[in-house]
Amino acid sequence: MIDDRALGQPFSERVRQSRRTMEAYLKAGARPRWMDRVMEVDQGIAHERARLAAAYRELQRECASDRAEFARRWRAHAESRRYDELNDLIRQHNEWYPIERDLPHDPRTRDFVKVNGRSHRRPELSAAWVLREFPA
Repeated sequence: MIDDRALGQPFSERVRQSRRTMEAYLKAGARPRWMDRVMEVDQGIAHERARLAAAYRELQRECASDRAEFARRWRAHAESRRYDELNDLIRQHNEWYPIERDLPHDPRTRDFVKVNGRSHRRPELSAAWVLREFPA
């Protein structure tokens, strides 16, 4: 009989039927970390794509018709970009997401099942990723 709403009163039928566990208490308190992390990762990748797209267009304007100069400068730009903080978050996501979501394994592929038709893994950002997304 530890219910703040009705001091000294017995628990309601609904309360008596539900299990009180620490896990349920923690889950009810806030949005799960995996959900926040997925949003942070996807927003971070989208933000980087937008920044790269703007830089790509700007460099195309600067180089005009000199394609060799554009390619050289774009590769140098791609190599100079740093994504350490976002890549740390992506590594955390790739490692913990299947555990936190309790994803089942697919026995045929010996990997976790796909979520909405795609792998849960997000690619780490690097110069190779930049050049795949925006070819020189």
